[in-house]
Amino acid sequence: MSLPPPPSWLHPGLRLIEAERCAGWAEIAAQADAFEAAFRASGGRVVLPPQGVPALVAALVAAERAGVELHLSRRAMPAEAASEPGEPGFAVLLETSGTTGTPKLIRHDFQRLRGRLRGATDPDARWLLAYEPAAFAGLQVILTALAAGATLVSAPGAGAADLARLAVAHAVTHISATPSFWRAFLLALDGAAPPLAAITLGGEVADQPLLDRLAERFPTAKLRHIYASTEAGSLFAVGDGKAGFPAAWLDGGVDGVGLRVRDGVLEVNSPRAMLGLQIGREVGRDGAWLSTGDIVELRGDRALFAGRLDGRINVGGIKVSPEVVEQILLDVPGVRDALVEAAANPVTGHILTALVVPAPGVEEPALRAAIRAAVADLPPAARPRLVTMTGSIALGAAGKKTRKGTA
Repeated sequence: MSLPPPPSWLHPGLRLIEAERCAGWAEIAAQADAFEAAFRASGGRVVLPPQGVPALVAALVAAERAGVELHLSRRAMPAEAASEPGEPGFAVLLETSGTTGTPKLIRHDFQRLRGRLRGATDPDARWLLAYEPAAFAGLQVILTALAAGATLVSAPGAGAADLARLAVAHAVTHISATPSFWRAFLLALDGAAPPLAAITLGGEVADQPLLDRLAERFPTAKLRHIYASTEAGSLFAVGDGKAGFPAAWLDGGVDGVGLRVRDGVLEVNSPRAMLGLQIGREVGRDGAWLSTGDIVELRGDRALFAGRLDGRINVGGIKVSPEVVEQILLDVPGVRDALVEAAANPVTGHILTALVVPAPGVEEPALRAAIRAAVADLPPAARPRLVTMTGSIALGAAGKKTRKGTA
């Protein structure tokens, strides 16, 4: 029996390496055939529980053929979760990470998901998947590798140290990951490093010290940070090596996306936004402005991110942003990573605390003095009252820091 041709978005030369096993189009096509019959009998929607990359790709192929909605779940779900489809036809339902609240279920047109993917065929590219496969960012990486006919190396559930070893072992050339992952990745590299040609940061604010460290460690790699969300889709990329984005984009937009600041919060108008929320009123339709919840400050010709509107902490009646304080700590020489969050306090309700990862060889007394000097000009409510040195900072499944205590 001859092998069916792949869909237009999947290059037949792709290679998926997971758990040291390799799958190509033949293996994916066979699994897609098995999925398709069940999908056609589903009544219009299928929930795919957490799977490896080959199974996820096969499910996308089968869902497109069957013309059903495919819910890529990031957690185990009961069978009854597959409720009636919102609209007929092929679409992809993605869950937000829930790092800033209850996770939402977002409906995307598949072509919109692929809206900013422009990569040409590149069979020599070797991608590392550092995001959850079913997350918006993870799916973007997977679709990019599929379209290019590249090799994609994945190990769902692995931490930064294990992924760093895989990147070296498989001579990975392309990685897209959160800034938190990149800090842990750099700390995990022990001498040898992968031959990176492209470095992408997303999902969190990319700070200048990290951009500078990556440029120094991988001087020949193309370095960029992207701004995207599950709701708004993939919006824009910044490739000039600087944090934030050009303030001029707030006037003229970029890459077909309109940008504006209202009451200090970034709003976007994107042709690649979600079709709607699965639960509740639909938003993000063509022509609509979507609030990102990200606070933006203008400094000269640059627009810089200054925390999230829903991430501020009430300290004695004063709202402070832990992300802003965290950026100040990350700017301190000798700090490799930091996490600022809230802790309960009987007098003020909350105080700020900080976990700090020192750079190798840095003496703790000198680093603590530098941290005190860096936050000395902040209002008292914004100064961390407890600073703890640690060897690493745990990341959530989305590759982001898990911050507690917002109020």
